[in-house]
Amino acid sequence: MSEELVPHPKESLPGPRASPREVWKKGGRLLSVLLAVNVLLLACTLISGGAFNKVAVYDTDVFALLTTMMLLAALWIIFYLLRTARCPDAVPYRDSHAGPIWLRGGLVLFGICTLVMDVFKTGYYSSFIECQSAIKILHPIIQAVFVIVQTYFLWVSAKDCIHTHLDLTRCGLMFTLATNLAIWMAAVVDESVHQAHSYSGSHGNTSHTRLAPAQRAGGAAGGDPCPCSTAICQIFQQGYFYLYPFNIEYSLFASTMLYVMWKNVGRLLAATHGHGHPPSRVSLFRETFFAGPIVGLLLFVVGLAVFILYEVQVSGDRGHTQQALVTYYSFNIVCLGLMTLVSLSGSVIYRFDRRAMDHHKNPTRTLDVALLMGAALGQYAVSYYSIVAVVVGSPRDLLGALNLSHALLMIAQHTFQNVFIIESLHRGPPGAEPRETTPKEPCQGITFANLDAIHTLPSCPPTPRLVSPNPESPQEPVAIISAPRCHWRRRCLKDISLFLLLCNVILWIMPAFGARPHFSNTVEVDFYGYSLWAAIVNICLPFGIFYRMHAVSSLLEVYVLS
Repeated sequence: MSEELVPHPKESLPGPRASPREVWKKGGRLLSVLLAVNVLLLACTLISGGAFNKVAVYDTDVFALLTTMMLLAALWIIFYLLRTARCPDAVPYRDSHAGPIWLRGGLVLFGICTLVMDVFKTGYYSSFIECQSAIKILHPIIQAVFVIVQTYFLWVSAKDCIHTHLDLTRCGLMFTLATNLAIWMAAVVDESVHQAHSYSGSHGNTSHTRLAPAQRAGGAAGGDPCPCSTAICQIFQQGYFYLYPFNIEYSLFASTMLYVMWKNVGRLLAATHGHGHPPSRVSLFRETFFAGPIVGLLLFVVGLAVFILYEVQVSGDRGHTQQALVTYYSFNIVCLGLMTLVSLSGSVIYRFDRRAMDHHKNPTRTLDVALLMGAALGQYAVSYYSIVAVVVGSPRDLLGALNLSHALLMIAQHTFQNVFIIESLHRGPPGAEPRETTPKEPCQGITFANLDAIHTLPSCPPTPRLVSPNPESPQEPVAIISAPRCHWRRRCLKDISLFLLLCNVILWIMPAFGARPHFSNTVEVDFYGYSLWAAIVNICLPFGIFYRMHAVSSLLEVYVLS
């Protein structure tokens, strides 16, 4: 991907040939990517091998690798901060689009929850310290330090376009990104193994049982030298498993911000760079019709009740599983249907929007679009597998019809929401209308002589200041063309973005905190077999969960810039 170079105000325009540094930029990027790929593949090999009992890779090996990677990444971050602090010219430009406040705020929120998770993990492994390896207690402590250092680093440096030690900085950023992705994969595998173990235990499916890492550490079942028998140990164990979703989202948020920083290394920007949307005051529910946030909050509350009811019924008597699945699918069908219609309405409103399209180079927006499209593929895959299982398999009952409708609406909702978000991100700021466009409002182009006459028109906003060709004769003003802004379109877009935001939050909470109708509903399990279906869900579902939270971040930006 090529970068658009904008000369510095004090520099002359570059010649037709690239400078030696510009040529080596491609090599520097390639070197850093190769470093990240090799480190990540090594981490993935150990993490995936450690997820199975028959592979001679133990949790201590995985923890040792992750701890070493976090220590090296934290040391590099400290070096970066000290170097930029001592060299004021190291960061001559800052990208106004990178690291928006809502993204950094989400990073801080998930970072705090990750720190709480590390406390629970430390307490859990300390409950039987006499039979545990020291690396298991050291790992959450080092992770807490890494989270604190990285969060501060991304808060103060997310917008940097650094111009010193370019190749070293690229390699450091890519290594830190690979570290976050390795932490993400370890958390996803740990949670997936835990969910698979819970499902196998509740259904008596011992042939497919995989023990969670904490359970593997003690030895074989029946002779476990490290039992978690105390109440405080059980609390710590359940606590850090419930906090895993926040750790997963923290790693992904940090990875996206690090990628944008990597793209901005050595980037040249004009002094007036930004192509930027002017800073605006963010006020929740301001300039909305309140319909979007009210309906969204209603669905959010109902969704929480449905999720709690689903968890209670599925974990209880198996006779209530059918009722729990019908309630779960019914709520999701209503929610996804409304989101599809609302997203389609937003795209229709844009057909009448006269704002100019923003075609400027923007690495942050490019990454947002790529992540939205890529992460949606995970949910697409799960949905299409479900469609095939329901249509080809048997029996065809109410639950099968609900499952089929849910899968079809999931595909439609992702498609139309992506179209709405991507089109919104490519719109210019409010008021950025093409100048050659002729106004169509009936009150535009009014010529008047009475200064108070314009205020008597109900459909027109307050008029701007009159301009007279002769300051001494204010009684003869020239023709004034008022340009009212279409507030109803802006309010509709704000309502739509808030509604979709709240719906995406509740649709993130359900799967992130343990709702797995994919296994409770035995249609897919019977059709594909447990092993294949578990592999499909465990690979694709984490991308679907990430899609929801990334959509929330993008919709917040759409709301602010509408």
